[in-house]
Amino acid sequence: MLALMVVLAGCNVREPARDNAAAENRSILAEDDGLANNSAAEAPKSILRPEVVPDEPEKPELKPVDLVVPFGASGLKLDDAGRKLLDEMLANATMAAGGAITISGHTDTRGNDRDNLVASRKRAEAVRDYLLTKGVPAGRMTVIAFGETRALVPNAKADGSDDPEARAKNRRVEVHVALPAGTEPAAAVPDNGAVEDSIVDSKSQ
Repeated sequence: MLALMVVLAGCNVREPARDNAAAENRSILAEDDGLANNSAAEAPKSILRPEVVPDEPEKPELKPVDLVVPFGASGLKLDDAGRKLLDEMLANATMAAGGAITISGHTDTRGNDRDNLVASRKRAEAVRDYLLTKGVPAGRMTVIAFGETRALVPNAKADGSDDPEARAKNRRVEVHVALPAGTEPAAAVPDNGAVEDSIVDSKSQ
């Protein structure tokens, strides 16, 4: 009987010891979990300082483009020299910005006024059609026929005699590429005999 009591007493002593060891293990695991959670919660910090971040390249300053396409020797057709000038204009950054394009046709003073209006429009349309083949949207372009009303230089010499070279300079198309809407004032609508968008065809000069 005495031996049985000794054995039971030994079991009672060892049980608390096991309980204490389990409690210590749980405490250690809890501490490990806390460290892991804190490490995961900390977001990675950048080592780059704001002052060493490279700046974005500056965009080129846009300016309106004005181009004169000569038709002095080519009549009503766009020649290779004219196409080269237009190709150079197409490479300009202002063209890519999407602003409006005004295409104005002009003639010299030879022939009657109505025929000159027709001729000036055909020249402007030749330029417009070429730009269309290059992917310029039709909605960006406006064609205006000025005829002989806006001579670049006098068509005759000072003594009144004919000046073929001057007249050739007046047979031209002027192209104006504006900046996108809101960056410059709208151009005034011409009111000095110009014919826009609609004209009856007749013999050209």
